[in-house]
Amino acid sequence: MVIMSFGKRAVSLRRHLSWAVAGVAFLAACGSVAGPSAAVLAAGLTGDVEGVHDPSLIKQGSTYYVLSTDTGQPGNIPIRCSPDLKRWTLCGSVFDSIPGWITQQITGVRNLWAPDISFFSGKYHVYYAASTFGSNRSLIALATNVTLDRSSPDYAWVDEGMVVESQTSDDWNAIDPNIFSDDQGRVWMSWGSFWSGIKMRRIDPLTGKLSAEDSTLYSLAGRPVEKAIEAPFLFRKDSFFLFVSFDACCRGAESTYKMMAGKSDQVTGPFADRNGTPMLAGGGTLLLEGGGEWRGPGGQSLYRDGTTDLIVYHAYNATTGKPTLQIARITWTDGWPRVSALP
Repeated sequence: MVIMSFGKRAVSLRRHLSWAVAGVAFLAACGSVAGPSAAVLAAGLTGDVEGVHDPSLIKQGSTYYVLSTDTGQPGNIPIRCSPDLKRWTLCGSVFDSIPGWITQQITGVRNLWAPDISFFSGKYHVYYAASTFGSNRSLIALATNVTLDRSSPDYAWVDEGMVVESQTSDDWNAIDPNIFSDDQGRVWMSWGSFWSGIKMRRIDPLTGKLSAEDSTLYSLAGRPVEKAIEAPFLFRKDSFFLFVSFDACCRGAESTYKMMAGKSDQVTGPFADRNGTPMLAGGGTLLLEGGGEWRGPGGQSLYRDGTTDLIVYHAYNATTGKPTLQIARITWTDGWPRVSALP
């Protein structure tokens, strides 16, 4: 089997072979939140939207920016710009090439994965992962910039180096970073893919690196052996919500990726799905899965745009198998998220 190189998923061939490729229909039972299928939502975006994997959205001024896994565009961590969330153009990259210290740390790195962009302490912070398929010898690193406006004289990406790394002896995998700032001013970074699941550490907001004040490695979610969980994203709407992706990414039209969610009263958990099943025991409420024209929606991130909550993710065209940028709204019903099409 050829494993495509355009995703962030450090998944072994053995695990790929263990996945059952099944047809998926939209939002059936099992504690799901009723809503539209990916086919319904994938409408209205134009321009440079193909080749997007693991998108992360932010807005500066009147411009929206999406950063994503490098899937062959020039440079590493491509940046796309839009004035309205609908029309997208490639408008740069964080790096022209992979920083040399990364390739020295991890042999065989070919691209950078799953960037997460956030703004705190007066800077834009981009956390991203470097790894190779089938290995948890991985690292998460940081780049910063004071502006996203390329016309500004202050525009310059600064390589801040490593934040956290995993070794083959660890039971977790340092990829798929996500930053969350809570109401107390604390900054958290969650991450994880396969192995024992989703982990989290406190971040020092001044340095952007791991906190010396709290060195606890928190466990947020996991699944039984041979079942995929990755791409964590924390979001606050009254409760704390943890969004993750289940099942098979990066297989084009045969991807069975789907987006799941759980909630907690505390940022550190425990998180549980709508039926009360702990996410550490494999629980998760179905948010969106593929069907029709679009398969395998996942690699999600969320963004609050004023009073509107947005979810940005990739899905695979059922004909071409290409990953494509998707953006939808999150609405809330009975305290749980629901995916709705953009107006």
